[in-house]
Amino acid sequence: MVRTYRRKTTPVDKEQLKKAVLAVRKDKMSVYAAAKQFDVRRTTLNNWLKKNNDEIENLDNVVVLHKGHFSVMDSETEKTLVEYLVHCNDMYFGLSAKETRGLAFDLAKKLNLKVPASWEAARMAGEDWLSSFLKRHPILSICKPEATSLACATSFNRTNVERFFALLKSVWDKYRFPIHCIWNMDETGITTVQTPNRIIGRVKQIERVTSAERGNLVTLTMTVSAIGQFLPPFFIFPRKHFKEYFLNGGPPGCTGEANPSGWMNAEHFVKFLQFFQSHVHASVDDPVLLILDNQESHLSIAGLDYCKANGIIVLSSPPHYSHKLQPLKRTVYDPLKKCVNAQCDNWMTSHPGRTMTMYDIPGIVAKALPLAVTYQNIVSGFECTGISPFNPDIFQEYEFLTNSVMDRKYPFTFVDPEKVYLNATDSDADQNEDKVDPMALSMSHYGDTLWGHLSATKLESIPESRSETADS
Repeated sequence: MVRTYRRKTTPVDKEQLKKAVLAVRKDKMSVYAAAKQFDVRRTTLNNWLKKNNDEIENLDNVVVLHKGHFSVMDSETEKTLVEYLVHCNDMYFGLSAKETRGLAFDLAKKLNLKVPASWEAARMAGEDWLSSFLKRHPILSICKPEATSLACATSFNRTNVERFFALLKSVWDKYRFPIHCIWNMDETGITTVQTPNRIIGRVKQIERVTSAERGNLVTLTMTVSAIGQFLPPFFIFPRKHFKEYFLNGGPPGCTGEANPSGWMNAEHFVKFLQFFQSHVHASVDDPVLLILDNQESHLSIAGLDYCKANGIIVLSSPPHYSHKLQPLKRTVYDPLKKCVNAQCDNWMTSHPGRTMTMYDIPGIVAKALPLAVTYQNIVSGFECTGISPFNPDIFQEYEFLTNSVMDRKYPFTFVDPEKVYLNATDSDADQNEDKVDPMALSMSHYGDTLWGHLSATKLESIPESRSETADS
């Protein structure tokens, strides 16, 4: 039988059929008269009369139910299987279609259930069973999972999330930031080799032109606010010296710097802060909150001093938490990269025979930004992370299951205010630069400050490595 059967006849009203059967058996009405009176087919009525004897007294005694097809598992067993599959998925260890079929067979044998011969031969449930199983339980579907590193999956736990929200609540209670003063910045990588979009072509292998086998990586830094606004992008080009023509065709107001690696370093972060300050005009009397990743490049003494002097309250998320706590990563960068890939395809179509270079990226980003960095995407990012509106209970228990599976302890270190040189002069900074432990600078506390504004008794997280500054 086909997997998706569409009935070609109108189903019979079972109540009317019962009344017709009762009229013939009890009231001795003719089959023709009963079929006409109760609007059922005469052949159908005849078939069901054979299954009901002459001793029927009421409607409850009339049998008009189909036996249906043979079912291996009952509804309760299938419900248990569904709960197990969902639980495995919540722990980042979801089962493939083939593994699910094998699990169904093992479960049936464990419960001594009767299984078809084809199951015994293949030692797994059939594809038809899996298709019907998914239709009976719409909560399940076959989909491609999003790749998540082991560090991200196992480091995410409730204790550290509660600490992050405790820090966020502390600065919120102290400064009462209006919603337009809450900002998030994050970096992502844009490459000159795009991922082609799906196309319609003949069956089997098909190709789509890309710019090159290996391309250049340009770091794109975006900054968005909880009110749905975004600042012009800040680019880091893989060159030793920055030239203004790198930005030709880029979004209005954008700027950039150059670094041979294409990643942001501590020096460039200070320049980004100056760029950020030129747009938000923060001050000690009118501060703003900037939420960012726990990167080593964000922890320089010069950057911390600049933030403190200009009223930029910086709060960093714990390492490997950006996939959960960064609004840009949650709802903005995925659609942005899809739009960038689509614009790269359009560029390749419009410039046949040419190789895309890093100088074309600002123009491509300029076309993709209005399509992806929208008000709805930005606001949704702040909402789903629990930052704005403030919601420390945004994450459910099942989202922390992976950490319990791995049982990996998350490293923290206490900050000793005497060893953090936040108030050092330029000369002191040069002398102490090698002494400053970057682990002690994450969300650094000095006296009564979080980088000048929170208590020194808070726990501090270890920063991510420099290589994770720009993700591909």
